[in-house]
Amino acid sequence: MLSQLTVTFGFFAFILVAVYWVNRAIVLFEDLISDGHTALVFLEFTALALPNVILLVLPVAGFVASIYVANRLISESEMVVMQSAGHSAKRLMVPALIFGVGIFVMMSILSHILVPISRTALAEREGELSQDVTTQFLNAGRFVHPSNDLTIYVREFSETGELRDILLTDDRSANIQTIYTANRAFLIKTETGPRLVMLSGQTQTLNRTTDRLSFVTFTELTYDLSALIPSSKERVLNMRELFTPALLRGDQADLDRTNSTTAIFKAQAHGRFSKPLLGMILPLLGVAVMLVGGFNRMGVSRQILASAVIIILVQMLFNAGENAAISNPTMWPMIYLPIVFAVALLWMLLFLTARPSLFSKRKGMAA
Repeated sequence: MLSQLTVTFGFFAFILVAVYWVNRAIVLFEDLISDGHTALVFLEFTALALPNVILLVLPVAGFVASIYVANRLISESEMVVMQSAGHSAKRLMVPALIFGVGIFVMMSILSHILVPISRTALAEREGELSQDVTTQFLNAGRFVHPSNDLTIYVREFSETGELRDILLTDDRSANIQTIYTANRAFLIKTETGPRLVMLSGQTQTLNRTTDRLSFVTFTELTYDLSALIPSSKERVLNMRELFTPALLRGDQADLDRTNSTTAIFKAQAHGRFSKPLLGMILPLLGVAVMLVGGFNRMGVSRQILASAVIIILVQMLFNAGENAAISNPTMWPMIYLPIVFAVALLWMLLFLTARPSLFSKRKGMAA
């Protein structure tokens, strides 16, 4: 049973990750490519987003896999044979427990280590791209408008990074409009910001006050682009980038950098513990639900429907517990509310499974 759970889990996890990842990748692809970024940047961003996607789908994949495998064993009468051979419900749950522990380990590694690391790397990469003049404002063959009063056009980029045939219109002054044209140009980085060094060009300046147009030919001219780039001040830290010990400590410096509160920190930290626990319990619940009532010629449609209701209730309880913990720092134990519910439900299902006579009595009374 354990091998079947593992294989089925891998299949469902792959399908769910692929669907979720493709949906996000389409939006990300449109945003990055439209901004002039390369396909390598797109692949880098999607790879960094993958740990969080996997963390989201693992509990669902484990739950669905347990229901699928249990349903197949029941339909092929394998579960009935094992029960007839004297295997108790608790013994039948052992493979599901081992399987759940495996999911718990994977989700713990993702929650506490890989997701914070990937989020930090993603945020830093986004910051680097926001400082990249070439990808933001210089797209070959396109008129780019960094602001309403500024237009930049570059015909092409050479393999060495040289810009060819440049047009730059600066209309930021109320009385002066300047048009820069150049055969070649280079981008250079300085301590105060990027500079565009134009070679062999001309400036056309229109003074709207006097209606005079002047021309100046230059061999070399430097244009300051620093005003177009956001200041590189310390970015606002996302609390999901912090490791769990930092969230539990709740240092004031981290609270200030994230514009967050102690309650939110605690809710986030304990959520990283509760989600893996939930991922471990859900496969047990899936198998237990399918075992309730024993073999039925009418199928297990009622158990499958009950499984769907259970997963919805668990998610609702998790959201309610998280909201309560965020609103009040002392309410952080509410994060574990779905765990308590799932364990209580699991105990009740195992109790009913061990006493199939309850169902036969009820059927006899109905008859």
